[in-house]
Amino acid sequence: MYMFSTGKRSRIRRFMLLVAAWTAASLVIQFLVGNNIFIKAYAEEDNTADVQLFARNAILLDGETGDILYDKCSDEHRPNASTTKILTCILAIECGNLADDVTASSYASKMPEVRLGVRDGEKYTLEDMLYAMMLESYNDAAVVIAEHIGGSVQHFAEMMNAKAEEIGCHSTYFITPNGLDAQDENGVHGTSAEDLVRIMRYCILISPQKDEFLKITRTKSYTFTDNTGNRTFACINHNAFLDMMPCALSGKTGFTCDAGYCYIGAAEVEGHTYIWALLGCGWPNNKTYKWKDSRALVAFAQEHTIYTEHKAPSSPDIRITYSSGSSADGSTATECRLNRTVTASEGSIQYVYKVADTLKAPVHKGAVAGSLEVYLDDELIDVENVIVSEEIADVTFKDEIIKVLYCAAM
Repeated sequence: MYMFSTGKRSRIRRFMLLVAAWTAASLVIQFLVGNNIFIKAYAEEDNTADVQLFARNAILLDGETGDILYDKCSDEHRPNASTTKILTCILAIECGNLADDVTASSYASKMPEVRLGVRDGEKYTLEDMLYAMMLESYNDAAVVIAEHIGGSVQHFAEMMNAKAEEIGCHSTYFITPNGLDAQDENGVHGTSAEDLVRIMRYCILISPQKDEFLKITRTKSYTFTDNTGNRTFACINHNAFLDMMPCALSGKTGFTCDAGYCYIGAAEVEGHTYIWALLGCGWPNNKTYKWKDSRALVAFAQEHTIYTEHKAPSSPDIRITYSSGSSADGSTATECRLNRTVTASEGSIQYVYKVADTLKAPVHKGAVAGSLEVYLDDELIDVENVIVSEEIADVTFKDEIIKVLYCAAM
């Protein structure tokens, strides 16, 4: 057998240690890149090293401006569990009457845990089912709501997808009203973190029924009975984040085997509404990860986001022409009601008016005459309408003749 000398064995050991160290470093780099820990955020500076999230997909949004402050694979479509119920809730509030009687079907009574335990033929109010769904996340309550509003779960799902598209979602496909894992010939039930914050933003800031949505999702406990009064139910809000931070505004938890722990949340901090979504935020034994991630994102927003208010410069006057060839051209003022807050600490804001040079009378007050484009450096961040600020009547040759005759008569 061939024997190595002591010096050669020492060099081999050093070489093997170097190989092991390089292999370990490579694995660490692959982990960091694979989990998207090196992320750029649109904030004061590149402070994303301060935010190391458990969630596979995450996003932090400024509710008022719509600016994305933090992003981690937020456009990836994936199962989102019971966070689906925020869309079920707002759709039911908008399309239904909270005092309506709703009837539990045999299908609803067969929903898996977590469930209220409705029985086939029982009647409740729509309002009671909404509280049961949003506070306790009962899957059977969601089906009762869907069947009442849409006539069937399938048709209600079509309504949900249409609403998501209307809101501006691009990666959402819902099959169930409760978010249970599902798949059909068109795809897998799910959404993206980015779409989910769009839906939440609509629910709490845009929808005509936003106040009712907030009332339901912020309620700590709720008690109700079926319509006979024979069965009484008590619901406790399982959105623990409401008690973790005084700024907490609303939210919804979720979990399925495919989705993992999920959370959609909102908080109001110093006059700014922040909305965030966490998907794939751990699996069993990691139940608290979503709260740690939520705290980290709120802290990131507080510490690193700078706001600058911008108001539009004076908008241009527009020349007005009249039907009468002998009528001299006039002019009218325009206005642009821009008062936008942007999340930016550097870069310059440019305003570009794109307004008609001439308008033909008559011109009505409030008519759109063009637009104002707002750029942060070279990025278009907003477009606002420029409107006519006064009513301009047309002047015809006939008007002039009448005017001459009237003056002569005087």
